[in-house]
Amino acid sequence: MVQEQTVNKPENVQATPNLTPAQEVLQAVWEAHVQSEFVSHNTEDALATMVEDAYVNHIPVMTGGVGKPAVGEFYSKYFIPQIPPDLELIPVSRTIGTDQLVDEMVAKFTHTVRMDWMIPGIAPTGKQVEVPAVAIIRFRDGKLAHEHIYWDQASVLVQLGLLDPGTLPIVGIDSARKLVNPNLPSNALIDRNSV
Repeated sequence: MVQEQTVNKPENVQATPNLTPAQEVLQAVWEAHVQSEFVSHNTEDALATMVEDAYVNHIPVMTGGVGKPAVGEFYSKYFIPQIPPDLELIPVSRTIGTDQLVDEMVAKFTHTVRMDWMIPGIAPTGKQVEVPAVAIIRFRDGKLAHEHIYWDQASVLVQLGLLDPGTLPIVGIDSARKLVNPNLPSNALIDRNSV
């Protein structure tokens, strides 16, 4: 049995208020795209939400593709089949303009599968990861024109045991926890190095 990924909408994140009809369309197209990727795992449905020359750029590791054929190959070979079965996308905020949508979220998963789209060349470690991420989605003619996806790669590598936070000014899971709880302490790295 295939386990479905969940795209959570926690109670502390409210629906985007006062959207124009055009903004509601952008939001619906984006949500259909995300559903295709993370729930139904359907490359063709995801591509149907995109313009012909759309591109995807995972900024920290430069994975993705330019144009539907390359994006389709990326989605079908590297992205969709390499999504961990327990992946959760926990929304933090959403901003919608006239032709762009920005989602801020926490991605939470166990590294049980190869993830060349995010951690190229690293075999599954079995470790849990929680990482802040931002998706900047541009639309044209009612479809996705590009996805710029950012995440804290240093935090991912710390959580996988590949970087030592004791010797570098980086943190692991604490960056995700601080995003969802702004009352957690700040300046720990400054205080650590002020001695």
